[in-house]
Amino acid sequence: MSTHDLSLIRNFAIIAHIDHGKSTLADRLIEACGGLEKREMTEQVLDSMDIERERGITIKAQTVRLNYNAKDGKTYQLNLMDTPGHVDFSYEVSRSLASCEGSVLVVDATQGVEAQTLANVYLAIENNHEIIPVLNKVDLPSADPERVKAQIEDVIGLDASDAIETSGKTGLGVDNLLEAIVTRLPAPSGDENAPLKALLIDSWYDSYLGVIILVRVHDGVLRRKTQIRMMSNNATYLVDKVGVFSPKMTDTDALYPGEVGFITASIKSVSDCNIGDTLTDNKRPCDKPLHGFKPSVPVVFCSVFPVDSSQYEALKDALAKLKLNDASIDFQNENSAALGLGFRCGFLGLLHMEIIQERLGREFDLDLITTAPSVAYKIHLTNGSGMTLHNPADMPEPTTIRSIEEPMVRATILVPDTYLGSVLKLCTERRGEQVELTYVGSRAMVVYNIPLNEIVFDFYDRLKSITSGYASFDYELTGYQEADLVKVQILINEEPVDALAFLCHRSEAESRGRQICERLKDLIPRHLFKIPIQATIGGRVVARETISALRKDVTAKCYGGDVTRKRKLLDKQKKGKQRMRQFGKVEVPQSAFIEALRIGDN
Repeated sequence: MSTHDLSLIRNFAIIAHIDHGKSTLADRLIEACGGLEKREMTEQVLDSMDIERERGITIKAQTVRLNYNAKDGKTYQLNLMDTPGHVDFSYEVSRSLASCEGSVLVVDATQGVEAQTLANVYLAIENNHEIIPVLNKVDLPSADPERVKAQIEDVIGLDASDAIETSGKTGLGVDNLLEAIVTRLPAPSGDENAPLKALLIDSWYDSYLGVIILVRVHDGVLRRKTQIRMMSNNATYLVDKVGVFSPKMTDTDALYPGEVGFITASIKSVSDCNIGDTLTDNKRPCDKPLHGFKPSVPVVFCSVFPVDSSQYEALKDALAKLKLNDASIDFQNENSAALGLGFRCGFLGLLHMEIIQERLGREFDLDLITTAPSVAYKIHLTNGSGMTLHNPADMPEPTTIRSIEEPMVRATILVPDTYLGSVLKLCTERRGEQVELTYVGSRAMVVYNIPLNEIVFDFYDRLKSITSGYASFDYELTGYQEADLVKVQILINEEPVDALAFLCHRSEAESRGRQICERLKDLIPRHLFKIPIQATIGGRVVARETISALRKDVTAKCYGGDVTRKRKLLDKQKKGKQRMRQFGKVEVPQSAFIEALRIGDN
């Protein structure tokens, strides 16, 4: 394409529920357009992180530019975005959608519409996307395309009469899909003579090139040696390198309107790149920035401490680099008596938290301890002021609190009829209130209002296990609601341990406190003196376990002889133990912390 004809460009995202085959379908599209040769193809070529490959999930949205020779004889440039399906990464999805004009909605022809399918479709509709429904996995014997088409029409309200049937595994129907993308999706709009206006979609750190930024150009032309300015903080840089992913990094001279590509500009300071920011030409800036994305709101908080306190600086640096690549992490300094210096981090969900911890360990070689996940509570004090509580250890005195509010979510669960009873029971146990119950074919769709605190621990795992993996689950925050919450403090040898403190509903406080005490009893090694483990609410002890003392055999050297000799030695030992217990420090091993924090419902 010598003239930059916008009508020959298509930007689209692939959206779907987890495991419906987005990344595999993306592989087939890359192959069909000759983006990579046969020998370079791997499975899920766009999932480049080790964790993505191991878990078989997409975490980061990836882009690739393909050239497609259509049946009308023209060559089209397709910019494809492969997006994650997990609810924790819906932020990645919303960013990808903001930089496209259309979406390919992939639905598994054997499973049908799932909870996340709905959530992602609504995101696409919010972004005014043209949507092409695709039924994937039609080569499987259990596929039922007609039933799934009817489902798409009933549940989502999309016309599925011309849905495309494909198989990501065999490559069936990929040509029809490419034709549909070219004929049914709109071309981008933009003016190459206007001042430069480009959206910063993503950024990451490369040890050779520094910070790499992924952009979508709306107006103007982004060339090498352009001096660009970030509109949110007025930082200016000179562009060194401009290119596209095809999926390999390929340098080009410039990016034109409607195109998606990357730039590097020897950006040293990680904090200058704000995802959702607008880039413009420093000499000829555009008048107002593009509509960015809503900043992500962290819902789950936990503290992260390095096992070796000398790694604190390395952890700080690692978090800053990860924030560059994943704007949804939020962190601030924290220090704890038991664990030293660390950070309080906010995440979008539990899977997100797990992935970030794993990435810190792998990509930056850090050994970490993390505290129990908690959510943000709103506290209203008796003196009329209010505060947001992220860490249970910072909770004010109970006498000064007027009321506590906890975040609520609206959870949508799709589940086969047979498991409905156990799902309703689980939701009720978790203090959920049923909003509606409707049927989608043979599956029930249940909507509940549930406190986020109850979902945070292991709701998803429990849901999967009681429904043999058939339920799908999606949630959105709806706001705050007042609740009767108490702080449970854990004392070891009469010393409070802040890392183990947690907030929960009064009705569950005792059982949960007892659970942790029982766990710790097995996890803390025995010392030479007795160690009491207590759970307290306010000043009242609600659960106690005692770790019995190790006893050195002081009478071993007395064979025979008078009993008073033995008594004397034993009394001496007893005095020593009392003194020891007074001054003795109980070392809680880190493995015990980590284990104690994994409370499951046993």
